[in-house]
Amino acid sequence: MRNLLEIQKQLLPDLMETLKRRYTILHQIMLSDIIGRRTLAASLDMTERVLRAETDLLKSQGLIEIESVGMRVSDAGRRLLDLLEPIAKSLFGLDDLEEKIRTTYGLNKVIVVPGDCETSLFTKRELGRAGAKALLGVLRSEDTVAVTGGSTLAEMADQLTPPIPLSYKNAWVVPARGGLGESMEIQANTIASTMAKRIGANYRLLHVPDLLSEDAYQSLALDFNIGEIVQIIRRSRIIVHGIGDAIEMTRRRKLDEATISEIRGEGAVAESFGYYFNEEGQVVHTMLTMGLRLEDIIRTEVVIGIAGGKRKAKAIHAMLRFGQEDILVTDEAAAVEIGKEIDNQNHTAL
Repeated sequence: MRNLLEIQKQLLPDLMETLKRRYTILHQIMLSDIIGRRTLAASLDMTERVLRAETDLLKSQGLIEIESVGMRVSDAGRRLLDLLEPIAKSLFGLDDLEEKIRTTYGLNKVIVVPGDCETSLFTKRELGRAGAKALLGVLRSEDTVAVTGGSTLAEMADQLTPPIPLSYKNAWVVPARGGLGESMEIQANTIASTMAKRIGANYRLLHVPDLLSEDAYQSLALDFNIGEIVQIIRRSRIIVHGIGDAIEMTRRRKLDEATISEIRGEGAVAESFGYYFNEEGQVVHTMLTMGLRLEDIIRTEVVIGIAGGKRKAKAIHAMLRFGQEDILVTDEAAAVEIGKEIDNQNHTAL
C-alpha cells in the first residue's frame, strides 16, 4: 500500500492533494460532532465557496449529513475514516517522522497527529483522541492508571470511549499527585474522575495542594487516608502525563520571582510531575508535592506522554532525553521540530 502511495505521489500529485484536502475536511467534521460551513471554512483557512463544493461532493457520496444546524459525519464516513487512518499517516508524511523519533529514543510507539494544537482546536481534540486510543491499547482490566493535570489530558479524558465488549470495572484511575490550586477543569483529580466514569472504572482522589511546604508535607504524610491513596498512586502500572514548558509552568503555579529566576538559571526547559528538566533531560529542580516520585516513574511499566505545539517541542525533547517514555503522542508541529533536533544531534556526532 505504501509503495502504491509513493507512486501516486509522483505520478498524480494533484490527486494526492485532493485526497489530503477531503480527508482533512471529513476528519475535522468528525472531530466537531457537528459544525457549520462558515466555522469549518475559517478553521481550514478555506473559502466557503471551495468548501461548499467539497462538502456537496462528500454529501453525495453519503459520507456526511447536512442539516440546518450544521454538518456531521455519517456512519459510512466514520467507517471510511477508520480505513483511511493508516494511509493518512503516509499521506501527510507522518509515519517517517514517528519512526525517526521512536528509533532515536527507543520508544515502544510514537503517534503524530497532523497540525499544531497551539493554533487549531481540532488538532488539540485529535491529540486527545489519539492519547485516549493509545491508553486503551495498553489498558488491562485490573490496571491502576495515574494521570496528571493539564488541558491536553482534559481533552484526552473527554475523548475516552472504550470498546463495548471490554470491562474496566476492576481498574482504578488516580491523580498522579496533588493539584488543588489549578483551574478545576484541568486538575488531575477532575481528569481522573472523568476518565474513570467514561470507562466504567473506579477512582480515588487526592485532595492536597499542588505545592507544599516541608511542614505541610510532613503533616499530610502522617494522615492515614492520604497515605493510603499515595500508596495506590505509586503502584500504578500506567502513567499518563502532560509535558509543560518550564517557565510557563512556574507562572501557572504562581511561583515567586526568586524561584522562577532560580529555575531559569538552572536551565530548565520542561516540567512534568513537579520536576523541572534541562535540555539534556536531567532533573534540575524539584517541587515538594504528594504523589508520584521520580523512582516511581522510573519503575512504572508503561509511561505515556501527551503534548503538542511547536513552542513545546524543546520541552518534549527534554522528556525524551529523560528516557522514561514508552509511548509519545504529539502533533506534527512539535514532531517536526524534534526531528530537526535529532538531525542536528546526528550531524554534530559525525
